[in-house]
Amino acid sequence: MVLAAGLFALAAAGAATGAQAQTMSYQQAGALLAKSCGPDITKYCANVNLGGGKLLGCLDANASKVASKCKADFVAVKASITKRVMAQQAIFKVCNADAARLCQGIVPGDGNLISCLVEATKVVSKACNQTITDAGWR
Repeated sequence: MVLAAGLFALAAAGAATGAQAQTMSYQQAGALLAKSCGPDITKYCANVNLGGGKLLGCLDANASKVASKCKADFVAVKASITKRVMAQQAIFKVCNADAARLCQGIVPGDGNLISCLVEATKVVSKACNQTITDAGWR
């Protein structure tokens, strides 16, 4: 069930760790899962439609037979995508002081604020820099 729920979250939305590691893009996550889970999908779920959660249900129903590499990569993908989404949601809170100091006159929400913060990499706070990296904007 955990495998299916996580794959569903990934599919609905569209593992790197360490202080400066970047999170995975959806493309990287999909490619990793295609590589490690593709053989299981072909073997156990070849005739299942991708939509409507049917593929996820099939993988979940066959979880005891799914390769450990697929399961491990799924956990890494889910963690990385979750970290990316959380960073994107937190960017204005984490970088508020930096934005006020370095990006005066730029209105949040028009895309220019993120550009300003990314360009000011050498002078923004460590927390803001890490959030920008985690969000996938660098």
